[in-house]
Amino acid sequence: MDPNHYRFRGVWRLAAPVSAVYAALEDVRSYPLWWPEIREVRPTGEDSGDVVVRALLPYRLVIGLAAKRRDPAAGVLEVAMRGDLAGWSRFTVTPDLVGGADGPGGPRGACGPGGAGSRVLFEEDTRPGKPLLRRLALPLHPLFRANHAVMMRRGRRGLAAYLAATAAG
Repeated sequence: MDPNHYRFRGVWRLAAPVSAVYAALEDVRSYPLWWPEIREVRPTGEDSGDVVVRALLPYRLVIGLAAKRRDPAAGVLEVAMRGDLAGWSRFTVTPDLVGGADGPGGPRGACGPGGAGSRVLFEEDTRPGKPLLRRLALPLHPLFRANHAVMMRRGRRGLAAYLAATAAG
């Protein structure tokens, strides 16, 4: 196992229509409004920018994002990452008509009225670009993974609240 290679996968179930979830995820500039660990977004181009991330562990990451795929029909948003993390990250938003069992990112029964809601599949394949993170990868690998899990749970909760507030008016 390469301690500097991370693959993440999680599912968020949200009580909001696919179009609303996709639009919120596509609007990276709004992430600091609902995702506590995304501290700042700095646009660097029409389809690129830097995000400043700080989760529970006492370090911050500056990650450059560049759009690779934006496909509303398929519900796919994918970016290439560079900087303190390098690799790719992808959200795939699809209808969730059942609201099935809990996944790593969502509560059972998270669907909206009539059972309609969204299922968000998050996938990421990354390596740290920051030298300190590479050096600490072996002893702190489990802690880095736990830190990411907390960040993703808080992102799901924040997005759910943001979508509910937006829908309420």
